[in-house]
Amino acid sequence: MPTTKIGNPQPVRCPWASGELSIRYHDVEWGVPVHDDRTLFEFLILEGAQAGLSWNTILNKRDNYRIAFAGFDPKKVAGYDRRKVEQLLRNPGIVRNKLKIASTIANAKAFLAVQKEFGTFDRYIWQFVEGKPRQNQPRSLERVPARSPDSDAISKDLKRRGFNFVGSTICYAFMQAVGMVNDHVAVCFRSRVLG
Repeated sequence: MPTTKIGNPQPVRCPWASGELSIRYHDVEWGVPVHDDRTLFEFLILEGAQAGLSWNTILNKRDNYRIAFAGFDPKKVAGYDRRKVEQLLRNPGIVRNKLKIASTIANAKAFLAVQKEFGTFDRYIWQFVEGKPRQNQPRSLERVPARSPDSDAISKDLKRRGFNFVGSTICYAFMQAVGMVNDHVAVCFRSRVLG
């Protein structure tokens, strides 16, 4: 087990958790089952914003996203108008991509429709894994898949419901983030906590 300079043992983590923000995210949030609708909306938006970028970029901008998108309140975001979009496009604290900003607003509207139909987004999204996290515990990072039959099904259904930036790979990353699947590598100390 690696040790610090003063001899204290360091926990073994998934190799991708290397910087301060990603270590904190890995140790506290990633893979922990989420059932709060606002947090589920946050991760759905952040994973879509991450498309084509590194997750560290999004983690660094996360606080700015929370401010720009009203604490990820889907009711408020669904009401954003053209003037608000123009303001967001000038905000250096977020990813200033017109399509991603427009999709956030569209996704908020679709999110509200799902809540209306199912009572909560949580009830809707967790049905894809029968309400229980999939436990993978891959032996190495190379064995972590980029998608799964579950993420394929989620992507297809979300698109049918009017969501954007919800391809299967994005949906799989979302599933990892909100604990619908546990992909902490087998030697990671979080694999045992969540497994």
